Amino acid sequence: MVRVHPETGERILFVNPGFTRRINGVSEEESRHILELLFTEITRPEYTVRFRWAPGSIAFWDNRATAHQGPGDFAYLDVKCILFRITLEGDVPVGLDGQASRLVVGQPFAAHA
Repeated sequence: MVRVHPETGERILFVNPGFTRRINGVSEEESRHILELLFTEITRPEYTVRFRWAPGSIAFWDNRATAHQGPGDFAYLDVKCILFRITLEGDVPVGLDGQASRLVVGQPFAAHA
């Protein structure tokens, strides 16, 4: 869950409620409690930003170090929004020990053209 950012060398928390399911090496109950704590922590107001869109706005972020969620209030706005998503194939996460991340369960992410 802690990885080294390939550009900055900083330690970053790589945890996401949509993808992180369990912490290996601890009991299922411990894993659940730790993840609940982390998921709550990353959504605290002092760690969040609400992007204020304006004509011509462009927003981008580094998925390696950012948890993000789209707002749920677009339906109530009296504007037309056109959103394009671009996903780039990234690097393999590297842990604090320098070891590359490996798949434990599931299938690897496949890029679609």
